[in-house]
Amino acid sequence: MNVYDFTVKTQDASEVSLSDYRGKVLLIVNTATGCGFTPQYDELQDLYEEFSAQGFEILDFPCNQFGEQAPGNDEEIHSFCTGRYGITFPQFAKVDVNGENAIPLYKWLTDNTKFEGFGKSPMALMMNGIAKKMDKDYKNNGKVKWNFTKFLIDRNGEIVARFEPTDMKTLKDAIKECL
Repeated sequence: MNVYDFTVKTQDASEVSLSDYRGKVLLIVNTATGCGFTPQYDELQDLYEEFSAQGFEILDFPCNQFGEQAPGNDEEIHSFCTGRYGITFPQFAKVDVNGENAIPLYKWLTDNTKFEGFGKSPMALMMNGIAKKMDKDYKNNGKVKWNFTKFLIDRNGEIVARFEPTDMKTLKDAIKECL
């Protein structure tokens, strides 16, 4: 099984097969419009502009499961993201990434990756506290811990790496390596 085995919903509720992205390097991200990490949209757009011509795509999945920080419907979320951050990469319908209502793509992503920690920054320490309140066993499972968790997929549809929202520093080098 790889990423190309999944179908996802667009903002207009039509279905898209991820096999349409075959041969591209993908960054799959669960996002939110009212989160402390929301300014990462700027960095994501910069990465998209820098690497899209080389076969890089960002697939944005808004999610309201963490602090209800993605309120609004798909159209409102898209308007916010394009208006405030100028995103031009594909944004899909709002989804659940954890739990019994998680979409199959995210069940696969979380079943096949490990949480490696938030790092050691002050923000990372804060995130550890938040994650522990939500899930006492958070260190020992692959569930998404918060908004802006990223999964890097290679050109063969295989998971290369998982990046927690506190880790934007190593992401660019990992993308370059995949390209």
